[in-house]
Amino acid sequence: MSPRGPDEECLLLVHVRKVVGQVTYRVCGECADGVITEIVLDEPFRTCGLGTRALSHLRARYPELTWRTTLDTRLTRDLMHRQRIPRAGAAGMCSHVRSSAAGHRQE
Repeated sequence: MSPRGPDEECLLLVHVRKVVGQVTYRVCGECADGVITEIVLDEPFRTCGLGTRALSHLRARYPELTWRTTLDTRLTRDLMHRQRIPRAGAAGMCSHVRSSAAGHRQE
């Protein structure tokens, strides 16, 4: 589970036994939807293809999902365009995840 929320997961990006970044995402098996909500990557690793490999890993790990993103920075916009991952709607999550997140907040 990600520290950002109960429905988010985190893929750590490691280079020579050191964490150099992470991809935070949500998945919904009910509607076969995956949403990338954050990508953090140390500066020296932004142009070496590590982000591309991370997104390829997510696609291989969850082949049944359609991926979207809520990100809109220059770094992530270029990466998402190269990977053909479209921008998500304003809420960035399906109704299943929204109702699950609301239930977690009420507890």
